[in-house]
Amino acid sequence: MTNRRSIGAVILFSMVIAAVFNFRNVINNYVAIGTLAAPIFLIATILYFVPFTLVIAEMVSLNRSAESGVYQWVKSSLGGRWAFFTAFCYWFVNLFYFISLLPLVLVYAGYMILGQEWAIQPWLIAVLSVAVFAVATWVSTKGARWIGTVTSFGSTLMLVMAILFIVAAVGGLLGGITPANDMSPGGMRLDPGSGLTVWAFLGTLAWIIQGVGGAESIGVYLNDLKGGVRAFVRTIIVAGVAIGLLYALGTWLMGVFVEKSSVSYSNGIFVTMQAAAGHFGLPGDVVVRIVGFIMLVATLGGLLIWTSAPVKVFFSEIPDGIFGRRVGTLNQHGVPVVGAWIQFAIVVPLLFIPTLGAGSSINDLLKTVTNMTAATALLPPALILIAYLVLRARFEDAVRAFRFGSRGVGLAMSVFLLSVFAVAFVASTFPEGQALWLTLAYNVGGVVIFLGAALLWYERYLRRLRALSPEQAVAELAPTAPLRSDENARADQDAQEWHAKDRAAAQ
Repeated sequence: MTNRRSIGAVILFSMVIAAVFNFRNVINNYVAIGTLAAPIFLIATILYFVPFTLVIAEMVSLNRSAESGVYQWVKSSLGGRWAFFTAFCYWFVNLFYFISLLPLVLVYAGYMILGQEWAIQPWLIAVLSVAVFAVATWVSTKGARWIGTVTSFGSTLMLVMAILFIVAAVGGLLGGITPANDMSPGGMRLDPGSGLTVWAFLGTLAWIIQGVGGAESIGVYLNDLKGGVRAFVRTIIVAGVAIGLLYALGTWLMGVFVEKSSVSYSNGIFVTMQAAAGHFGLPGDVVVRIVGFIMLVATLGGLLIWTSAPVKVFFSEIPDGIFGRRVGTLNQHGVPVVGAWIQFAIVVPLLFIPTLGAGSSINDLLKTVTNMTAATALLPPALILIAYLVLRARFEDAVRAFRFGSRGVGLAMSVFLLSVFAVAFVASTFPEGQALWLTLAYNVGGVVIFLGAALLWYERYLRRLRALSPEQAVAELAPTAPLRSDENARADQDAQEWHAKDRAAAQ
């Protein structure tokens, strides 16, 4: 038996911060709703991020012998059909994520090179984004080993930049600066005179929930953590609160240097950092280029990772025979090349559709695609919560090392989070002020077409499986929680025997 407890709480803490925190979320939400985003970030962390992570911890402890993540978690209580659907959703959501990520590569490159915003039409942004994505797809199929280093380097620089900004803003307040915005609790309200309606605010909740998301990517490391479940729960709660404080402080302190009306989705971070640099007598143009470099490196790292990882995970998780061998075949670098280029072909038209209704500026385009990305990003965690709700309702006796409270607590938290998700999803899917045709064709039509096609494709696979082996078809659709319980019970027995032998050898 191999002891996998190889990482400590400090490493896990840093992994959570790197996976979840992104200063761009501070900018987007400050532009959308001002300093009101500060308390909402903190509330979202306490009421969503920490509970959802504990849900993930329970799912991992139930499936401790499985390494494939969300597919196995959902299959535990909902069976293979909805496990496939959830895995597909994670890949599908990533397609929309590219639509918001690719234009930012060009925006940040412009600031790094020119030191100012690059005046470029949305249609040209789409054309150049296709070229960037083609290069990223080609690189990802070569299995470049330095991708992880670039991602770590960029996320570290972004975190350092955020902390420096918070320190600078606090220093400015202590030094007697007159804030650009009302920093009092009274300034953190939904101002009717601002033109921001309650519906528009509810739509931004999806942005904030997405901003504190990422727990599902960390839960798979529970088996590698020294101290097991208890250490994981303790570390994740501390990390979650730290992330919430970073987001809340960062959003609140945005009002120190710049007015909400003077920033946009494309220039917010640069206007803010330039104003902060000017207050302390630093050269603003140099600071803008440095910030452009940091954001570009972080965004490129994310682009390369998300170009290859979801394709690999999705096509390696799902059962053989759904898409055919050629689509899921891995090359010598462990990447499904055909699947990667299929992803590219799907993303290209998705890049152009928003430009038709985004207006004439890059800022309008970024607002449109951010809304779309946030709405679809709610689907996978919502499906995990549904699977968890069914687990606590139907399979409470299934053996696992950790439970998120009593059965009543687990059910109540699931229902509460799903209710919040439903409101935020509807509000962000039908954003105020967006052209109706764009909402129906992209927000609604895209989801219905892609997810409907996925279910039809799975039913095709299931019919073939029933024809070959009715028993395998039944097993494919059956929840695995009872089976996992037997496996975990045996694993617990093996662990106890191993520890007993270890203690005997030590004596």
